[in-house]
Amino acid sequence: MATHNGSEGLVHIGTDAVGELKSWSFTENATMIDTTVLSGAAQTFSTGTTSFSGSAECFLDENDTAQTALTVGASVTVKFYFEGAASSDKFYSGTCLVESIDRSAAMDDIVGVSFSFRGTGALALATVS
Repeated sequence: MATHNGSEGLVHIGTDAVGELKSWSFTENATMIDTTVLSGAAQTFSTGTTSFSGSAECFLDENDTAQTALTVGASVTVKFYFEGAASSDKFYSGTCLVESIDRSAAMDDIVGVSFSFRGTGALALATVS
């Protein structure tokens, strides 16, 4: 079984790595369609459409190309790497709309920014060539 350190994770927007990355996550979902008939003793379901959403948290870097490409409403290609970006490493890729951006600052802390994405289309597992 393969295991991966969180520190191996990367997020790319297009071909650019997001700088100052602290964490990322994404969730895949499927709509469940209720197919239970009136006389059924138990609920039954069929799979409907799928969707995905995700987020990335960073230290704010206004000179980072990937961070500046993330504007609210922008359509971007996002790639989530969980084991690095070397040849034969796996990653998930999809087109997303930037749903929200949250910037925060606190005394004795570094200014942070969080980006939330909503997938449009399918999320695909790929291999770095």
